Amino acid sequence: MLLQAGGLAELAGGKLRLTARGRTALARPAAETIRHLWRRWVSGGLIDELTRIEEIKGQRSKNVLTAVKPRRQHVAAALALCEPGEWVRIDDLFALMRRQGLDPVVARSERALWKLYLVDPEYGSLGWEGYGDWPILEGRYTLAVVFEYAATLGLVDVAYVAPDGARDDYHRNWGSDSLPRLSRYDGLRAVRLNPLGAYALGLSGRYEPPGQAPGHVLKVLPNFDVVATGTLRPVDRLVLDAYATRTSDRVWTLSARSLRRALGSGEELARLRTFLGERCGHDLPATVKTLFSDVERRARQVLDRGVVRLIEAEDAAIAALIAGDRKAGPLCHSLGGRFLYVLPEHEDAFRRAALALGYVV
Repeated sequence: MLLQAGGLAELAGGKLRLTARGRTALARPAAETIRHLWRRWVSGGLIDELTRIEEIKGQRSKNVLTAVKPRRQHVAAALALCEPGEWVRIDDLFALMRRQGLDPVVARSERALWKLYLVDPEYGSLGWEGYGDWPILEGRYTLAVVFEYAATLGLVDVAYVAPDGARDDYHRNWGSDSLPRLSRYDGLRAVRLNPLGAYALGLSGRYEPPGQAPGHVLKVLPNFDVVATGTLRPVDRLVLDAYATRTSDRVWTLSARSLRRALGSGEELARLRTFLGERCGHDLPATVKTLFSDVERRARQVLDRGVVRLIEAEDAAIAALIAGDRKAGPLCHSLGGRFLYVLPEHEDAFRRAALALGYVV
C-alpha cells in the first residue's frame, strides 16, 4: 500500500509491478524514496488506519469517521516533536499530543461517537461517558499509524511486547472482559525517532546511512557480461533486470537492445553508470563505455517533440499563401507542398487567422 500510495507500484493482472517512477526510485538514495513514501502516505494514504483496529465496531456506518488526512498530519507532527535518538514512552507521547493540541479526532460528532462500539452496539457504545476516551480512539489510531507505517518505513525504533494484557485503559468499557487486547498495537511501549526518521520528517537536511558503500559485488566484463561476484540485494537485481538481460542466476548481459528498452521505460544510463561504479572494483571496460556512448548518441538523434495538428491545403499555392500571411504565418510551419503543421497551443489562434483569410479549418 505504501508503494501504491507513493506511485511507485501498481496492480496489473492481479500482480504488483513497479511503475516508471518506481524503477527510477531504485537508482536513487533509499532515504529519498522513504521520505517520499511517508509524505505521500500522510497526505493521502489508501486506507483509514483505524480499520486495522477490528475490535472497534461501527466504523462503516455513514458519516461516522473524520477525514484521515488531518489525523495523519497530527501524528506526523507529534513524531516531529520527539527528540531524535531519545526513547519516548507511548503514554508520554499521548500526553505530548494532547498538550500540543495534536488530537487526531476520529468521530465526526457526539452523535457519530455513539455509533462506534465494543462488542455490543448499545451497551458497548463509545458514546457512554468514559467509553470513548482519548487513549481508546485517538490513542489507538496513533498507535496504528506509528506501528504500521512509521515503523515499517524505518522512521522509528520500537519497544514492543505481546499485546494481550499490555494496556488496561479500556477495561471499564462494557464487554471488555472478553477482550484480552483492544488492538494488536497495545504492546507498543515506546518509540525512538532515528536519523532516517528525522530526515523524513524534515528535522535534518540530509541522511547518512550506516555502511553506505554497497561493496564490490559485481564485475563487468569486456564481452558485456555483468557477473555477480558477491551477494546481491533484491534491489540490485531489479536494477540489473531493468538495464540488462539475465542469462543465468548470477550473470546479466548488456546490449544495445536492452539499454534502449531501459531508456524507453524512462531509465537513464547515467544511473546505470553510477550503479555499476559503486558496485565494481574497477573501471568499466572500453567496450562497455563505447556501447553506452553509442546508445546515448543514437537516442539523442531522434527526439519526441510532441503532438501537432497537420493541415492539408488544396494545393501548394494556398499553403504558401497561409504560411506567408502576417497573422497566420507565425502560427504555423510549412512541411513543403500542400502541408502545414500547427502546435497545440496555437490551434485556436491559427483557426481565427485562417478564417480571416476565408479558410475554415
